[in-house]
Amino acid sequence: MILLWLSLLVLFLDRVTKLAVVSKMTEGESIPVFENIFHLTYVLNPGAAFGMLPHNRTFFLVIGILAVAAIWWMRKDILAEGWRTRAGTALFLGGTLGNLWDRVQTGLVIDFFDFRIWPVFNVADIAICVGVGLILWGMLQNGFMDN
Repeated sequence: MILLWLSLLVLFLDRVTKLAVVSKMTEGESIPVFENIFHLTYVLNPGAAFGMLPHNRTFFLVIGILAVAAIWWMRKDILAEGWRTRAGTALFLGGTLGNLWDRVQTGLVIDFFDFRIWPVFNVADIAICVGVGLILWGMLQNGFMDN
């Protein structure tokens, strides 16, 4: 049950931060937090991570829905795994739902964290990356324990 709450917390934080950016900034606006290091920059991303495959809304909607469906389908197996896999899946699910929400609404994902040396990203992207990392860590741990 706590994993459902973790997914919902990620979705909530993603929505709140994106709504704050949209309400306080104009598209393309950049606010320096630490000059030339970290800015809040409001961009609308028509693609996947790092802007890859732009303007493929239907493809990304299908992939997102399939990911959510796969997690639902495998939920009993996921819950039987270790904490890393469970928490990683919850983070991945929350992040996927956050970006899926944007894609359903407008076809564009709201991004705003800008470290200047990396493409602009959002809370959902962080959750997806950390989630995948935890899942992989869990898989490696299980693999090492089996040997």
